[in-house]
Amino acid sequence: MSVYDKYKAVIGLECHIQLLTKTKMYSNDVSEYGSMPNTNVSVITLGHPGTLPKVNKRALEFAVKLGIATNSTIREENQFARKNYFYADLPKGYQITQDKTPICNGGFVDITLKDGTQKRINLTRIHMEEDAGKSMHDIDPFESLIDLNRAGTPLLEIVTEPDFTGGEDAYVYLNEIRKLVRYLDICDGNMEEGSLRCDANISVMLKDAKEYGKKVEVKNMNSFRNVQRAIDFEIKRQIDLIEAGETIAGETRSFDAVNGSTFSLRSKENANDYRYFPEPDLQPIIVTQEYINDVKAQMPELPNALFNKFTKEFGLSDYDANNLTDLKGIALYFNELVSYTKHYKAAANWMMGSIKSYLNEHAITIEQYPIKPETIAQLIALIDEGKISNAAATQKLFPELMLHPTETPLNIAQRLDIIQSNDAGALQELVNQALAKYPEKITEYKNGKTSLLGLFVGEVMKMGKGKADPKMANQLVKEALEK
Repeated sequence: MSVYDKYKAVIGLECHIQLLTKTKMYSNDVSEYGSMPNTNVSVITLGHPGTLPKVNKRALEFAVKLGIATNSTIREENQFARKNYFYADLPKGYQITQDKTPICNGGFVDITLKDGTQKRINLTRIHMEEDAGKSMHDIDPFESLIDLNRAGTPLLEIVTEPDFTGGEDAYVYLNEIRKLVRYLDICDGNMEEGSLRCDANISVMLKDAKEYGKKVEVKNMNSFRNVQRAIDFEIKRQIDLIEAGETIAGETRSFDAVNGSTFSLRSKENANDYRYFPEPDLQPIIVTQEYINDVKAQMPELPNALFNKFTKEFGLSDYDANNLTDLKGIALYFNELVSYTKHYKAAANWMMGSIKSYLNEHAITIEQYPIKPETIAQLIALIDEGKISNAAATQKLFPELMLHPTETPLNIAQRLDIIQSNDAGALQELVNQALAKYPEKITEYKNGKTSLLGLFVGEVMKMGKGKADPKMANQLVKEALEK
C-alpha cells in the first residue's frame, strides 16, 4: 500500500464566469473582450468620487437562469456589499459583491466520471459581483502595465461544497459548468480568454481523521487540464510535507504549467481582512417568484434533459448522446432533425460523421451550416427507402448537396443518376455476369470458402455503377451460388 493511500483529499472549487452582457455590472460602460486597452472605461469604472453604481438588469436575469439550472434556492431580497482590498487594477479600492445575501443558495450539478460513475457536486452559493482590471507583467521588462477594460465586468461566482476528491472529478465538473453556461447563453466559457476562471481550495487528511487539514488555494490556472494537473500535484505536495513532519501553510499558490508544479504567491487572506460592509449606494434588489417563472419560461432545454431524451426516448448510446449534447447548436440541430425522421441512430450518425466533418473542414459552426435539418431527414429517407445506397449518399449526394443547399436530395440523386435499380431481372443478369467472370471461385465457395460472397456482390455493384440495390444483390448472388 502506498503512503498516499492513507490520505484523502478534500477539494472545493470557486468558479468565476464572466457574463455576456453588453455593459458592465454597475455602469453602462461597454463590456467587450479584445478592445484597445483602457478604452471601455468611464468615471464610474475609474471610481471617481461622487459617481453612483446601478445594477445591470441583464446580469440579474443571468444569475436567476443559472440558479434555476443548478436547482438552487433563489433569494427574494438581495443586498450588495463592499469587499475592501487593494489591487493596482481595482480602481475603487473595493469590489461590489454579495456577502451575506448571495442570490442563490444550495443547488447541485450532476457529473459522470470516465468509468461511468455518477456523482453529485453540491453548491454552497452563487453570487453576483464585478471583475477587477488586468495587470500585465510580461510586456514591458521594467514596468507592470494595467488595462482597466475588464474592471466592472459582470461576474457570477459559483462556490461548491468540498465534494471533490481529485483532479479528474474537478475536470469533469468544469466541463459540465462550461456546457451549462453556454446552453444558457450567459457566458462563452472560454477559459483561455479569462471568461471562465477557477480557483481550487485543497487540503488533505488521514482517511480516519475527524478534522480537515489546512486549506491551500491555487489560482491562475488557464485550462481545465491545468486545473486537474494543479490539484493532483498539490495533493501529492501536501502529503509529502506531512509525511516529512512539516506543516502545511495556509496560503494562496499559483500553478506553473511548464513544470506542472504550484508555487507560493502570498499568505491566505481571511474574511475579516476584506472588511465587508453593506454597499451604501445600492438599494436591495427584489426577485419575485413571478420574475423567476418568466425567466424559466424563456430557458432552453438543458444538457441533462436532452441527454435523457436522446438515450431514453431515442434509444441512443451514452456515447452518442454525450457527443450530441456537448455543444448547444449541435444538440438543437439534432433535436430538430429528429422531428422529421424517426431513424434516430441514422440521424446521429450523419450528425457525428459527414456534418461534423464538414464543419471542421470549413471551420464553421452549426449555426453557419447551410443545410436545413429537414433536408438531411429527406436524405435519410432516400437511404431507408432503398432509393440510394449509404455509400452513394455519403460519397456523391452529400458533397453535391453542400454545393446546392437549396436543392432536394431526390433531385440531386436523379441528376447524378444514382437512384438504385430494383429491377430483379436486370440485376439477375449482372449476377450471372459476375459469376461467369470467376468460375473457379464458385467452386471454392461451394467447398466452404463463403467469404467469397463479398467478391461477387462487389463485382455486381461495380457493374451496376453503384445503382444496384446491395440487399437485393446480396440475396440474388447467394441464391445463385447455392443452386
